[in-house]
Amino acid sequence: MQNSRLRIGVTMRILEAKGYCEPRDALAQDWANFLGSAMPEAAWLPIPNLGAKKVRIYCEKWCLNRLILTGGEDIGVSPLRDETENDLLVWANERAVPVLGVCRGMQMLGIHAGSNLKPVRGHVRTRHKLSFGSVNSYHNLSLDTCPHEFHIEELSEDGEIEAISHKFLPWEGWMWHPEREKHFAKHDILRLHRLMGKK
Repeated sequence: MQNSRLRIGVTMRILEAKGYCEPRDALAQDWANFLGSAMPEAAWLPIPNLGAKKVRIYCEKWCLNRLILTGGEDIGVSPLRDETENDLLVWANERAVPVLGVCRGMQMLGIHAGSNLKPVRGHVRTRHKLSFGSVNSYHNLSLDTCPHEFHIEELSEDGEIEAISHKFLPWEGWMWHPEREKHFAKHDILRLHRLMGKK
């Protein structure tokens, strides 16, 4: 896989190990299953929370050319993660790297582009019907407006923004978790292929 044309960097949440004063980066095992199923030809690598500048060096060293911002703790809970992901978006913008933001990752896309978040009800451990099918939902915050230079792709039944796409860059945000589905959804795999440039 070292010479794979598709080299996807996947961000991680920050956790405190019980009984240790030792912050740790963590990635749900669901991501390995989803990416292995959806894009078996791609190489993928977790991105540690290194902070600004250092994370760019990491991406260049490992020749990453795609990026997934995963879900996890709310923005503002882990400043180092916020700084890392914000700088990753600057780096991705400079190189026109395709980016998928999932749940918190979509929120980060919005915050990076100047939007704000607002609390929402009825979006935790439920499902929504969108134009292409049903999706899961695990969030209590939502974008208050569509960020500048993005289009709204999907709205939930109650009018909350569920998916966005950049007007000029190969960037998308999804408020649902494709990796958490018991049976991975065909629509998620097709959208991922299109965004990541799979032939």
